[in-house]
Amino acid sequence: MQTIQSLFEINYTNLHMPIMKGSDYIEILIIAFMVYQMLVWAKKTRIWSLMRGVIIIIVFVIIAEVFNMNTILWIVRNVFNVAAIAIVVVLQPELRRALEQLGRKNFLSGFFLFDLKDGEERFSDKTVDEITRACVEMAKVRTGALIVIEQDNSLAEYEQTGIDIDGIVTRQLLINIFEHNTPLHDGAVIVRGNRITSATCYLPLSDNMAIGKELGTRHRAGVGVSEATDSLTVIVSEETGKISVAYGGELERGVDSERLKEILSKLQNKSEEEQKHRPFWRGKVKTG
Repeated sequence: MQTIQSLFEINYTNLHMPIMKGSDYIEILIIAFMVYQMLVWAKKTRIWSLMRGVIIIIVFVIIAEVFNMNTILWIVRNVFNVAAIAIVVVLQPELRRALEQLGRKNFLSGFFLFDLKDGEERFSDKTVDEITRACVEMAKVRTGALIVIEQDNSLAEYEQTGIDIDGIVTRQLLINIFEHNTPLHDGAVIVRGNRITSATCYLPLSDNMAIGKELGTRHRAGVGVSEATDSLTVIVSEETGKISVAYGGELERGVDSERLKEILSKLQNKSEEEQKHRPFWRGKVKTG
């Protein structure tokens, strides 16, 4: 108890409130925002479990410091540098994804509420209808499908893992690609504008713990590519015949034809029409 009291006296005897300037308040807000964003991101990854383990270790180190457990403190000092490098190596995929998401954020449009790329239509109404009809028909017969629609971020690295198609988006072509026991049915289709660029593409799998365990590789791949890019993925479940949509790392399940057409229409970037309808994304992962 005397040791604890002496530490308190040394550290807090001369405690005083510093004089705050305007820049200090701005700095506090920036740090708070960064910490909040890091915690929100970490909660969806393996880092959340790791952080709890690190907190437990820190508590033990504080206890060792208070009671002068020199052997434990010596071990901590010698292991710390190696542990820091090991954490970076183990969490490399998560750290890379975090930097990619930071690079995709448009802070100006978020603060000033305008879209810097309004005006140019990404794809036609016919493409919206063809994708919607194809997904509805495949859902009826429980044909699995994975359709990734490119926006601003290039999907070229994922196209290279598949087979070039370069065909106009049509209901018949999409159904034929995902038909069972055909050479192109396994993997994802990538759509750019009004054309299908590649099929049988491999996508990164999400490790989001909020995704239900009943969902398979197709759904995790759809969410994974939406975490790494700003693309939108339409998923048709082979097991249940339900249509899901992944965007920004979030998954909306049980989408009907009207809702799917609404989402795709919002993606067309028709700014004048977008203001008349409800918001593009409802948010949160739906697992029911």
